[in-house]
Amino acid sequence: MFRLNLKIALRNLWKNKGFSLINIGGLAIGLASCMILLLYVVYEFGYDKQYKNYKSTYIAYTNMKANGKTFSWAWTPGLLSQELKENVTGVSNSARSSYPISLLIGNGENKLKNKGMFVDPAYLKIFDFDFIDGTSDNILQNINTVILTKSLAKKLFGNHSSINKIVKLDNLEPLKVEAVIDDIPQNSSLTFDYLMPWKLYEKRETWTKKQGWGSNFCLTVVQLQNSNTLAQVNTSIKDLFHRMDKDQENELFLHPLSKWHLYGDFENGKSVGGKISQLKIFLLLAICILLIACVNFMNLSTSRSEKRAKEVGVRKAIGSSRKSLISQFILESTLLSFIGTVVAFILLEISLPYFNNLLNINLIIQYNDWRYWLTLICLILFTGLIAGSYPAFYLSSFEPVKVLKGFSIKAGSAFSVRKVLVVFQFVFASCLIVCTSVIYQQLNYIKNKPLGYNSNGLVQLSAEGNLKNLQKINLLRERLVKAGAVTNVSTLSMSLSNGGNNTSGISWPGKNPNTSVLFNNRAIGYDFVETIGAKMVEGRSISKQFEKDSNSVIFNEAGIKAMGMKNPIGKKIKWDTGENVIVGVMKDFVIDNPFQKVEPMILYSAFKDNVSVILLKLNPSANVTASLSKIDEIVKEINPDYPIDREFVNQSFEQKFENEKLLGTLSNWFGGFAIFISCLGLLGLALFMAEQRKKEISIRKVLGASTGNILTLLNKDFIKLVAIANVIAFPLAYVIINQWLSAFEYRVAISFLPFSLAIVISVLIAILTVSIQSIKVAKANPIDALKYE
Repeated sequence: MFRLNLKIALRNLWKNKGFSLINIGGLAIGLASCMILLLYVVYEFGYDKQYKNYKSTYIAYTNMKANGKTFSWAWTPGLLSQELKENVTGVSNSARSSYPISLLIGNGENKLKNKGMFVDPAYLKIFDFDFIDGTSDNILQNINTVILTKSLAKKLFGNHSSINKIVKLDNLEPLKVEAVIDDIPQNSSLTFDYLMPWKLYEKRETWTKKQGWGSNFCLTVVQLQNSNTLAQVNTSIKDLFHRMDKDQENELFLHPLSKWHLYGDFENGKSVGGKISQLKIFLLLAICILLIACVNFMNLSTSRSEKRAKEVGVRKAIGSSRKSLISQFILESTLLSFIGTVVAFILLEISLPYFNNLLNINLIIQYNDWRYWLTLICLILFTGLIAGSYPAFYLSSFEPVKVLKGFSIKAGSAFSVRKVLVVFQFVFASCLIVCTSVIYQQLNYIKNKPLGYNSNGLVQLSAEGNLKNLQKINLLRERLVKAGAVTNVSTLSMSLSNGGNNTSGISWPGKNPNTSVLFNNRAIGYDFVETIGAKMVEGRSISKQFEKDSNSVIFNEAGIKAMGMKNPIGKKIKWDTGENVIVGVMKDFVIDNPFQKVEPMILYSAFKDNVSVILLKLNPSANVTASLSKIDEIVKEINPDYPIDREFVNQSFEQKFENEKLLGTLSNWFGGFAIFISCLGLLGLALFMAEQRKKEISIRKVLGASTGNILTLLNKDFIKLVAIANVIAFPLAYVIINQWLSAFEYRVAISFLPFSLAIVISVLIAILTVSIQSIKVAKANPIDALKYE
């Protein structure tokens, strides 16, 4: 029986090539879109789960109450790791590490700037890295040792073994290669090219040894004996900082490594989500696109109901049961689903390189993974069953006597179900149009919002090697200005587009002892304000014209407001053990998160070992390319041992919008696919209606109706359906987009524009799609439809 049904299904597909092509095309696009989105979702859900003990591994977080809210960050004191390991019940291991740092590592003349991390030896017991060469026993015990990843080892030593070879860090520290591990997967929160001992970090950064429980400067990774004891351990360590130092009120908690990437946003000390919200949107998008493809299949299948009705009648008349007919139609839809899946694979392989480039990751189809094939088979069967269910039960319900005497369907229940399906398709399409429009409005609003400084022509140059020396920086300034490449040069302790260090250890006259204010703090060089094109609200900037500016500080407007200080110029503040004088108030400017309000900030004079970035303001009257070439030439002369590492500030700032841009781009692409598939569904309904009303249309034409009258008649019903879809979609879209915008302190107001755009686009799509079929029916010869009678 199965063989017979398969043969009939293949004959039907071959006989109706146009119908099959449209149906397979719709399913293929829907399945390909669904599979790409699911690949991305699975990739994101796989973050930090490559390690054997990831379920019992946690990241230590610090909660600090300041500025009227609670800040949460994965920065902890260097003393914490040992305390947790030795004195907290339930902790099996703990290790400190730095965050990835770009440093120069080289083998002779072969020098590369790659990301390295300084870690405790216990780090290698918590994470089971795959050792390609060497072992994990007694590793990173000596101060001048290093572990390389496979890719870096190959870049430095080619195909030769690198074990026991010597590499140099920053042209100074000789490090012996102890082992080579496999490359860290892209979907890991901490990616690095080499690991070095924590002892070496303490040697390079001598200040770290002197830090107490109030200094948060490292990452602490903790492994529990049992993941079920997390709540108990968190309760026991909550006030650990206060127990160790009575002056510390910060709180400690452990956050699961498996949730670090997806649930990285915190409010009032509690995890409130993060990237997971975006993934839920993509997962919903994938499901809806697949459902739209299935709905489209139903509409196209039932649009051929009259042609299949006599087949059903004859088969029932000669003894076929309804069960066998249902099996026949389900088999046909499953066969179409299978063919659509094959075509979807072709589309998927063609489009994956584009999406990998867009997402900046490497999504691949795991052909050798049985779980992938099982998921695919389930997807085919699910699509076949869902897509074929309505046609199967609908067509198999025809009574043989009626269909053989002359099949005719009025606008009854079947017709109503078809309308509901089309409305569902356009509800989703209209929602996507509204949401995508608001996403782009929000992006443009933030991008065009004043930064508080002029980023045009502003270049950041990494201060390494000789460029750490203030005399060399002054030489660089003189030569660049003299060459006409730049107009101003200054320095900064951290990238202008990244968050800086934070401190709450500032006291000022009249401070409430119960008030805690967290200040972002940066060390700046002379002419900083002039270089970035910012403005002073009061006072002056830090200048070499004033000898005492080594103790001078500048606050931003948010900082002065948080302190509640009036007439701040000349007032003294205490910072840790030193005393500083306020010489200026700077206009608020964006440094970290452009979506949130500017936090309080203190800027102080840079000293010799606190320069990591050199800021260059390009000469606006000179050619940009020529200026950059001159900068590279002079920098290479002054700092020959290091590669030139520079970037435009506005380019680095643009990276802050990656998640929102990705959401908007993917919504555009897959929204477009969903709308295209919806058009096919609408075409199916148009075919159905044209088939049902062809005699009515012919009679109207005989009585004098024009082609325009016929088109208006046919389009009117579809515009009503689109209008109903929009009425349903708009409240839904408003709720979704309002929820998304609530995450931003600076956000665009929801206007009527996106909704009006959705109305115009959906109506135009409906009219164009329906008119393709309606014109054909309206221009047909009435005799062809009426002569049968």
